[in-house]
Amino acid sequence: MRTLSDLGNAHSVIGRRWSPEQSPEQERILGLARDALDFISATGQKYDFEDFFKRPDSSRAPLQGGTAELKERMDRTRRFFEKVRDEPEFAEEVAQSQAILDTLRYIESTGRQDAFADYLEHVEANAPYFVVASFDTCEDAEAWLASNPHLPDPARVLVANEYHAVIYDREPNFRRLRRIDDLQGYFEELTEKEQPVAVASFETREEAESWWRAQAEPPRRAWVRVGGALHLAAYFPNIHHRTLFPLAMARRS
Repeated sequence: MRTLSDLGNAHSVIGRRWSPEQSPEQERILGLARDALDFISATGQKYDFEDFFKRPDSSRAPLQGGTAELKERMDRTRRFFEKVRDEPEFAEEVAQSQAILDTLRYIESTGRQDAFADYLEHVEANAPYFVVASFDTCEDAEAWLASNPHLPDPARVLVANEYHAVIYDREPNFRRLRRIDDLQGYFEELTEKEQPVAVASFETREEAESWWRAQAEPPRRAWVRVGGALHLAAYFPNIHHRTLFPLAMARRS
């Protein structure tokens, strides 16, 4: 049976082969393998993933859908890690490579290629941490937590514009939301890579939100100024949600 621990351990085989001197093709292969492993947890598919590999026919499940480009990327990644599995540098790389191969099979066999493509676009845009839901109030979030028969786990959600982790244990039906300070680390990493440059300025948050909602095809993120303060306008198309994150919010955290 495959578990999230197996996927976490599989990052080691990617890290051993990642180097500044690698070819662009190898970087794309290793990056896709890394993102496939992260996709399972970021989208809260722990139990779906584990249940899939409990099925006796999981290795024979037919592949479904997906764009030709993504299919080719996944095929190249599969061939790369089949070779690593068959010619490992260390004994543990056999299981680690197989975990990556199983993750690719799960995505393809369950028709999740479109969701995976959306996640890849989110990661490649250096967008804020992926979320599976957003709520205006704690009461709305708690109602969703209590009534959802199939909670995502692990996953992040937004509650009143703040990140929370979903904690769900299926057997005792334990459910909880825990606030997490994800934005501080995200903004630190993002501003090390780029100098924030606002694409628009507004006197009030209401004006900025109205402008952001009016964008027909918004990017995953954009810097704006609101009352002189930098904000990151963020777009989460998987849940059709747009919001503004003040840069000062992360500094307070």
